[in-house]
Amino acid sequence: MAELKLGKLPDRTPVKHTVTVSPELNADLHDYATVYEKTYGQAEKVPELIPFILQSFLDGDRGFAKARKQGGAVSNGRKDTGAKAGA
Repeated sequence: MAELKLGKLPDRTPVKHTVTVSPELNADLHDYATVYEKTYGQAEKVPELIPFILQSFLDGDRGFAKARKQGGAVSNGRKDTGAKAGA
């Protein structure tokens, strides 16, 4: 079998989560979508933005990154490889 520079791709099957948010958070999310549209000139629905907002939050949480690195956290078979979502 050939040795490729690119390893086997990880599972990319989407996982659906259902959450309930407060009216205040719902309003904030819609405001974010409005600012996003004004900034980038493209409308996106709140459900389309939420995964990217969450990923950005997790990527920027230094405490989480430190704890994950120290504990070697693995969730559902996914090790922290430093890869960004959608990359």
